[in-house]
Amino acid sequence: MLDQLHALKDKGLRELEALREVTQLPEWHRQYLSKKGELTQFLKQLGQLSAEERPALGKAANEVKQSLSEQFELHQKQLQEKKLNEALESDEIDVTLPGRPAPRGHLHPCTQALRRIASVFGEMGFQVYESPEVETDENNFQLLNIPSYHPARDMWDTFWINDEVVLRTHTSPGQIRAMREFYPEPIRIILPGKVYRYEQITPRSEHQFYQIEGLAVGRNIKMTDLIGVITEYSRKMYGMERKVRIRGSYFPFTEPSIEVDMDCNLCDGEGCRVCKYAGWLEVAGAGMVHPVVLKNGGYDPEEWSGFAFGFGLERPIMLQHGVEDIRYFYGNDLKFLHQF
Repeated sequence: MLDQLHALKDKGLRELEALREVTQLPEWHRQYLSKKGELTQFLKQLGQLSAEERPALGKAANEVKQSLSEQFELHQKQLQEKKLNEALESDEIDVTLPGRPAPRGHLHPCTQALRRIASVFGEMGFQVYESPEVETDENNFQLLNIPSYHPARDMWDTFWINDEVVLRTHTSPGQIRAMREFYPEPIRIILPGKVYRYEQITPRSEHQFYQIEGLAVGRNIKMTDLIGVITEYSRKMYGMERKVRIRGSYFPFTEPSIEVDMDCNLCDGEGCRVCKYAGWLEVAGAGMVHPVVLKNGGYDPEEWSGFAFGFGLERPIMLQHGVEDIRYFYGNDLKFLHQF
C-alpha cells in the first residue's frame, strides 16, 4: 500500500503541474484533497491493516497530504500572478503613472465669514478674544445685570449643566472675563464663538449658532464711536454705499441700548421679500456698556466708559447668498458646502 500511496502522490503532482488555468484548480482539489477525493478514500483503507503496519502508513499518508496541499497553494499563487501580469501587459493603463490626488477640502462658510469679520475689525484695531462656551450662571447672567428674578432671562432660555453651570446663551459673558483680565488697560476686542439656546429648530432658527460680540472700553468713549464702528463694519462687509440707521432698544447689560439696521443690500433699500419690503435689515444689537457691568468688570464707571455690540453669523450669510434654511450649515451636506 505504500507503493500505491507514492504512485497517488506522483500522479497528483503531474496533473497539478499540467494545469495552466486558475479555473482548473478547484476540480483538481476535489479529485485529490476533498472529503471524497482519492487520498481520503485511500486513508479509509488503513483500517484493514494490522496494528503494527498502521502507524507507519498513516504517517506517510499525512506527509503526502501535506505535500499535495503545499504544492496546490504554490501552483495556485503562480497561476494567479501569471494571470495578473498578463492582464497588466494587455491593459492600456500605465500603472507607473502617479495616483490621482485626493480632492482638497476648503473652509466651512462660517469659518470663512469669521475670518473676514476678524479682518475687518482688525483694521479698526480690534483683536480676537476667545472665551469658554461653558459658563457659570454668574458670568452668563448675574454679572451682566441679569439677576435670577429678571424677566430678561426668558430671552435666553438655555441648556443647564447643573444649577450653577450653563452652555452660554450669548458671547457677552466674555466681556466680564476680558475686563477682569485687561484691567486697568483700555480694551478693543471682538469675541466670536458658538452660543446655545433652547429653541425650536426651524429653517430660520437653531439651538446652536455663531455670535460675534464686540467690546471697547476706554476713557471718553461715546455712542458716536459705536455708531462709527458699526457703520464702517457694514460698509466694509457689504459695500461702501451701505447706509445705517439707529433705533432705540433695551438690553440689560447696555444703557442706552440700540438696534442697528442697514439698508438691504439685495434690493438697495427698495424693498424685497428678504427685508420684508421694509428696505432695512437688522445688523446688530448694541449700546453703551451698563455702569453695573463696567463695575463688575473692575472698571470705575465714573472714569471709564465703553460700548458693546453683538450679531449672529449665519443669518447674514443666508441673506448674502440666498440660503433659505439655517440647518444647512450644520447638516454636513457636501453639495451645499461646496458652493462656498
